[in-house]
Amino acid sequence: MSPTRKLAALPCGRRSKWVVLALWLVLLVALGPLAGKLMGAEDNQASSWLPGNAESTQVLDEQRTFQPVDTAQAVVVYQRDGGVTPADRAEATREAVEFAAVPHVVGPVVGPVVSADGQAMQTIVPIDIGTNGWNDLKPAVEQLRRTAAADSNGMTTHVTGPGGVGADQAAAFAGIDSSLLAATVSVVIILLLLTYRSPVLWFLPLVTAAGALTVSEALIYLLAKHAGLTVNAQSAGILIVLVLGAGTDYALLLTARYREELRRHRDRHEAMAFALHRAGPAILASSATVIASMLCLLIAEMNSTSGLGPVCAIGVLVALLAMLTLLPALLVIVGRWVFWPVRPAYGTPEPTRTGRWAHIGAWIGRRPRKVWAGTALALAACCVGLVSLDANGLSTAGTFTGKPDSVVGQQVLEQHFPGGTGAPLTIVSTGTGAPAVREAARTTAGVAATTPPVVHGGQALFQATLTDPPDSRAAKDTVDRVRAAVHAVPGADAKVGGSTAVILDAGRAAGNDNRAIIPLVLGVVLLILAVLLRAVTAPLLLIATVVLSYAAALGISAFFFAHVFHFQGQDNAFPLFVFVFLVALGIDYNIFLMTRVREEAAQHGTRQGALNGLSATGGVITSAGLILASTFAVLGTLPVVGFAEIGFAVALGVLLDTLVVRSVLVTALTMDLGRHMWWPSRLSRPGAVVPIVPVAEDVRDVRDVQGG
Repeated sequence: MSPTRKLAALPCGRRSKWVVLALWLVLLVALGPLAGKLMGAEDNQASSWLPGNAESTQVLDEQRTFQPVDTAQAVVVYQRDGGVTPADRAEATREAVEFAAVPHVVGPVVGPVVSADGQAMQTIVPIDIGTNGWNDLKPAVEQLRRTAAADSNGMTTHVTGPGGVGADQAAAFAGIDSSLLAATVSVVIILLLLTYRSPVLWFLPLVTAAGALTVSEALIYLLAKHAGLTVNAQSAGILIVLVLGAGTDYALLLTARYREELRRHRDRHEAMAFALHRAGPAILASSATVIASMLCLLIAEMNSTSGLGPVCAIGVLVALLAMLTLLPALLVIVGRWVFWPVRPAYGTPEPTRTGRWAHIGAWIGRRPRKVWAGTALALAACCVGLVSLDANGLSTAGTFTGKPDSVVGQQVLEQHFPGGTGAPLTIVSTGTGAPAVREAARTTAGVAATTPPVVHGGQALFQATLTDPPDSRAAKDTVDRVRAAVHAVPGADAKVGGSTAVILDAGRAAGNDNRAIIPLVLGVVLLILAVLLRAVTAPLLLIATVVLSYAAALGISAFFFAHVFHFQGQDNAFPLFVFVFLVALGIDYNIFLMTRVREEAAQHGTRQGALNGLSATGGVITSAGLILASTFAVLGTLPVVGFAEIGFAVALGVLLDTLVVRSVLVTALTMDLGRHMWWPSRLSRPGAVVPIVPVAEDVRDVRDVQGG
């Protein structure tokens, strides 16, 4: 018996299945409590999101010379249409004293400052971000809002600025883990019930996926706590969706093959061993593409992107191990009755051979060239929507699906004060060069005012208020002009940071990441496919179909974002995230299909093998695609535009891959090319047959491992 068959039989042996179950129970008992601590280990400070070597990040580090804690300025805005009164000013002055006593408020509270038109006032309140990122902003800003609104006497009040926006972002992400988990689990349960049509079978894949999520969260917590792994709200949220979605996909494929083998074997242990031996390579290859693609993110300049890679890779790896060990053990422990009311009895025919997908395959087989050409043209037409794609970053207002108080306050602030008020540039330099650096910044077009430099330890720091809103294109252009001006001051070692500089640097880093990571992911996936299929033609065509599907999904999504949902644009990292998830996950379905087609082609030829492969895997892959698409669509329930856009685009792309690319385009290409699909392997030669070990020999081998 070959080593691979022995390995496949281990999780489902008559005695070893109990060992596997016991090991997983020990893991869950030991690591379960640690999984609940992951949220506390999240790092949502600005540095966890920004490009590590960017100038704005360096300024954040150098600011600690002047103030040892990270701060975000909250701007309390007061407005009265008829003009603020002396009583309004007195009230705002009194409240400024109260603001200084709010927990987490540090440094001097500045204001109130009356606008030039006399209709508004602003008070700037610095808040300590601390080690909890925006989580410490939320209670402080809520108290500022309550205090400002309590005795407003008819004035409208808002809290905006970086502090107000950060607090509203914290509120948007509050409970993200629990809400995503509840919504994702609900979707998975419903779709598993519809897929299996069994009131009990759905429970085993779900409990296995939940166990995998628990273990992966615990491992990620340990790495974040003791090995410096960066985890933030974004990566923790996507982890939930990815583990439950991908894990359930692997469970569906294995369970479907197990159900087939139960019709061929009296002993369920033998049936599972065969299922693992036949489906295992496809599941391993598909998970390898996801893991390798996620690890490619490690080279990203953006800390938020590079941190997402290992988090997701760990989650998928644990899900893979659970689905290849714990799920097989559970299935053979409970027996055939778990498929009730349609138990796959020994000797009964496999219904997929004559089902819906068999008819679709026969239809494709009549004119495969016309089918794939027409499908490719239709997908290409969908790419036209790419003209609406605007992945140049989101403004403050465009970040939220709704209109929180900080967004309204920013609009009021821009009506009465210079656009950059409350979010100034921060400029650091040497102490001796500070006067010249300040003058260079002050005289730069787009700068409204500068503060006097503060000198400490040979370094100087001052701020520059911009005339334009901090998230506008004009403000970003001003940052470039200011940088050019201050960098030209000899010996000053000047650097420019602040909110607008952060937005600019993040956008440029995301662009660099797109150009570096996308080709790398394509190369890695191509290599995995070539090894798995032992061919060159098939991997190249599969990669081409997935890229076409990605472009079509992006085109359709961009149209909906611009003309249906009326989003202002897309985050800079949007194309990369969607690409990585769609290529890594979309290629899964091609792997599931083509490994089965190759297996069938070895006995029946490629054309018949394509028909048999589609018939056997069509139903399970469609179900897997629907589940994965639905889990990503859950991201759209969050009040954050970036998550909603990623969820929509990935869900759409997965559906295209499942229903169009894999079932129609790839099948038609395979039927049209025939044996040439497997070039240069032996299977591409005329009359070639790849030997398959007889079933009787496999059964004897499995019985030898399982003890009878």
